[in-house]
Amino acid sequence: MATTFPPVKILVVPLDWGLGHATRDIPIIHELLNAGCEVLIAAEGKHAALLSQEFPQITILPLRGYRIEYAQKGKFFGLKIISQIPKIIGAIRNEQRWLRKLVKTHQIDAVISDNRFGLYHKDLPTVIISHQLLIKTPFGGPLERWLKAMNYSYIRRYTHCWVPDYAGENNLAGELAHPHPLPPNVQFLGCLSRFEPRPEVAQKYDLLVLISGPEPQRTNLEKMVLEQIKPLHIKALIVSGKPGTPEMNQVTPEVQQVNHLNAAQLNEAMAASAMVLSRSGYTTLMDLAKLDKKAILVPTPGQSEQVYLGEWLMEKGFFYNVSQDAFNLPTVLEAAKTFPFKSLGKQDMEMYKEIVRGFAREVKDSQAKRLGGK
Repeated sequence: MATTFPPVKILVVPLDWGLGHATRDIPIIHELLNAGCEVLIAAEGKHAALLSQEFPQITILPLRGYRIEYAQKGKFFGLKIISQIPKIIGAIRNEQRWLRKLVKTHQIDAVISDNRFGLYHKDLPTVIISHQLLIKTPFGGPLERWLKAMNYSYIRRYTHCWVPDYAGENNLAGELAHPHPLPPNVQFLGCLSRFEPRPEVAQKYDLLVLISGPEPQRTNLEKMVLEQIKPLHIKALIVSGKPGTPEMNQVTPEVQQVNHLNAAQLNEAMAASAMVLSRSGYTTLMDLAKLDKKAILVPTPGQSEQVYLGEWLMEKGFFYNVSQDAFNLPTVLEAAKTFPFKSLGKQDMEMYKEIVRGFAREVKDSQAKRLGGK
């Protein structure tokens, strides 16, 4: 008679650096649930609120984030992050201690960590998700090599490293996700997006503006857009990236501003827009790629990853890129009209599903060996 084991419990933990880590984990969590797994989430603050809204049936455990602080001026952004490395290392040690206790109290069978470095376990299958195998800084050279070595040392402690990108030449992350050599445990997931193409949605907006990023840069971009869009004769929707305050403002008869849209509303707004203007945050790039949208990217000043992605993706022809310092909306819209946008091509937008299902099977086998041996 076959032995029946309880559903495997998989802990999912997103990094608290922007909401993108939480939103890109949503399709992974859905796939784990589809595979019959019991999912627990560890998060705090707005990340916990977002995932609780998406998955009201899932238990969310409190876990302190890295709580990165940002520089007020873009030119000090990289230096401010680097100065917090000791604090990050302390947080990594804390989450390692926390995980060892949690595995015992909640009978956790596996962990999926989105870019948090202390959630590996010697007795369990574990995954780290990262598109930044090479970590960009404004200082380049020796510092980037040191950060890469430290990054790899943590990545190797996990059973798998899932990279949300494609292995081939048509990829989104460039050298961030394709340094040489790769860690031995890397698996490319393809595109991770909670959104779905909506071909039935009619075009409603000439431009959708998605404003995000740490302060004061979020507000700086918002002010520039609001000042420069008023004289233009275009239909536009501006989403200000301020969740929790669902206010609306009619900027002009044809331009509306909202503070926040939920996932379904944002999916529909993107489908209804001819062009998107946004930061070059990686989760946003995956959303744009999956929906095959033309976009103008304005990287957060000083954020080396976003600056690199914006410049590299414009060079590839996937998106138009402009720095915030040089941003002029009428000029940018005119330039985008003649920019030879290329599509990412016929990439499999659901390849992550088989990898997640394979991991669920791996965890079930691991559980059976542990429990069967008792």
